[in-house]
Amino acid sequence: MARLFAERFGKPAAIVVRAPGRVNLIGEHTDYNDGFVLPFAIDRAVWIALRPRADRAVHAWSSEFTQAAQFCLDHLERGGEGGAPSWGEYVKGTAWALQGAGHRLSGWEGVIGSDVPIAAGLSSSAALELATARAFAETSPIAWDPSAMARLAQRAENEWVGVHCGIMDQMISAVGREGHAVLIDCRTLDTTAVPFPENVAVVILDTATRRGLVDSAYNERRRQCEAAAAFFGVAALRDITPQMLETRAHGLDTTTARRARHVVTENARTLAAAEAMRCNNAAALGTLMNESHHSLREDFEVSSPALDTMVEIAQMQRGCHGARMTGAGFGGCAVALVDSDARPAFVERVTAEYERRTRLVPRLYVTGATAGAARIGT
Repeated sequence: MARLFAERFGKPAAIVVRAPGRVNLIGEHTDYNDGFVLPFAIDRAVWIALRPRADRAVHAWSSEFTQAAQFCLDHLERGGEGGAPSWGEYVKGTAWALQGAGHRLSGWEGVIGSDVPIAAGLSSSAALELATARAFAETSPIAWDPSAMARLAQRAENEWVGVHCGIMDQMISAVGREGHAVLIDCRTLDTTAVPFPENVAVVILDTATRRGLVDSAYNERRRQCEAAAAFFGVAALRDITPQMLETRAHGLDTTTARRARHVVTENARTLAAAEAMRCNNAAALGTLMNESHHSLREDFEVSSPALDTMVEIAQMQRGCHGARMTGAGFGGCAVALVDSDARPAFVERVTAEYERRTRLVPRLYVTGATAGAARIGT
């Protein structure tokens, strides 16, 4: 990024920042229900090489899209209506959220690059938002508070971009810890770092299918969860116990009851998964991941034929403790927990079998847990 900045702007970059994507081990569609999630920050990220400007303009260049985005911080306006939002709207929306919180921002010029696959369920948008927030923090009088920055990045995505995501993606990009997953209470934003079991690897399984999050059923699922919470008279489904659900779910329509059942049971699975990791119990963690995928497929109905095929193939392999879809669903990636010594054969066999069954070419990434958004250079 520093080299590309010099080529683009004719002078060296002064600052390089990084914010990671994420994969969620377990705890899907629980974040916007004030529940629990267990993600970790992956070793794929968004980088920005930049220099401060003397004015209030932002001049950004995306090396991935080979496009420029320019705007003035005094006159922020949304881009064109219709279609998927451009990458520049995430940058602009983050500036809008920061200024709305009372921060006085300074302009900068920068080159943005990423190796987080787009629309794969690995939070490329949250990584871009947190990298942008970090860039502004380095050029403006902003004290870096990871949780506060995550909240503002979420607001940018909810209110500027129009995707009603929960807090998980932005939080883990902000607070990730090397070598650990992070149990996040999405109501209080309390975080607990949890070590991985010994001698296991995490493999991201990209199905080579994509989904459009803004136009998908994501927002519908959120409305259904809110309706279920209102029926029970609670602030969010996080407050529903399994006993309450069993006693009163018959008063909901069948679909809404299944949505609620997924969230309630997924919260329990997530807490159990964190405990399994603390106890170095990879087998128990894998079983919970398998149960999570079943619930996401049957109760929350956000899986897809490609995801189901990938998960089924992964679960059949020697050394695989468990596998599940990860992210919002309807396409994108699955995640598997695999014994380290079985990893090479696992990657080879899953790749070949998935391609044989679907005629799609998957990408499998062995990943580790990294730290959250930070200044990393110059």
